[in-house]
Amino acid sequence: MATVDHREAGQDDPESDDEVYEVVDLTEYARRHQWWSRVFGSNSGPIAEKHSVATQIMMGGVTGWCAGYLFQRVGKIAATAVGGGFLLLQIANHSGYVQVDWKKVEKDVNKAKKHLKKKANKAAPEINTFIEEATDFIKRNIVLSSGFVGGFFLGLAS
Repeated sequence: MATVDHREAGQDDPESDDEVYEVVDLTEYARRHQWWSRVFGSNSGPIAEKHSVATQIMMGGVTGWCAGYLFQRVGKIAATAVGGGFLLLQIANHSGYVQVDWKKVEKDVNKAKKHLKKKANKAAPEINTFIEEATDFIKRNIVLSSGFVGGFFLGLAS
């Protein structure tokens, strides 16, 4: 930062009414005092420094819309397949083509529950690590992430 003294030559009088002004470099100030730095920490990420906010929102929005659109389409297909399969099994069961041993089904479901509980306890550290990494990424790239979420919801709606 530099100071500018608005005194004319020969007026070195300290009692003069002229003021000394401080010149602030706004580009340096903006680089050091970003709003997301105050909210999410000082390292706001490489993407935030390489691209403008509009570019980040656009990139996040487009990728979010694509992901939301695909999620919607695949979700509809999966729901139709599962629901149709269940309906066909019920019709076959009702017509007598299929006999279901419900006691064996209940036994297998309980066995699967116990197995999943054991696996869930072992997998918890990896899941926590993944969640921490994802949260860190979102914090470092908050503008891009916001655009992605908005685009994702638009993709689901279209």
